[in-house]
Amino acid sequence: MTDAELSRAVQSRDEAAMETIINRYSRLLWRVCAAVLSKSGGPQDIEECVADAFVYLWRHPERYDPARSTLKTFLCMVARSRATDRYRSLARSRTVSLEETLAEQTLDISAQALSAETRQELTAALHTLPEEEQDMLLRRYLGDQKPREIALALGITSRQVQNRLYRARSRLRAQLNMDEL
Repeated sequence: MTDAELSRAVQSRDEAAMETIINRYSRLLWRVCAAVLSKSGGPQDIEECVADAFVYLWRHPERYDPARSTLKTFLCMVARSRATDRYRSLARSRTVSLEETLAEQTLDISAQALSAETRQELTAALHTLPEEEQDMLLRRYLGDQKPREIALALGITSRQVQNRLYRARSRLRAQLNMDEL
C-alpha cells in the first residue's frame, strides 16, 4: 500500500493498516529516537517515544498530508519531536543542576582546577547565553554527543552545530576574560 492509501485506511480506523505502518517504520523511528536520546535516555525512553509517534498518527491521522511529505518523513518528524521533548525532560529532572554540572565538566580546563569563584563566573557566563546554545553545550560536553548527533536531534546541519558551539564557547571565553580585566 502507498502512504496515501495507508493514511486513508488509518483515518477510517483500519487496525491492519496501522499494524503495517508500525511494521514498516518502527526500526527507522527507533534509530531516530536513539540518536536524540543516545546519551541521556535508556531503551525504555526510546521505545516510549517510538510508541508515542504511532499513537499520535492513530489519534490524529488528518494531520498527515501526503501532498506535503511522505509518511516516513512525517513519522520521523513526530518521533524526533517526541524524543527531543523527552531529552529536555530528562535534562531538567537530573538531580544536579546544569550550572553545577557544567562547572564541574571540562570546557578546555580541568574541573579540579576550578576554584569556587571561577565556578560562579562560569555559571554566570553560561546564563548569558541563549537557551539553544546552553542546550548544545549540554549535549556536546555533558552528553558527549557528536555534532552529527546533535544536528540530527535538532534538525539542523552538522556544520551549523559546529558554528554555534564555536560561537557559544567564544562568548563564554569573552565573558570570563572581561571579568578578569
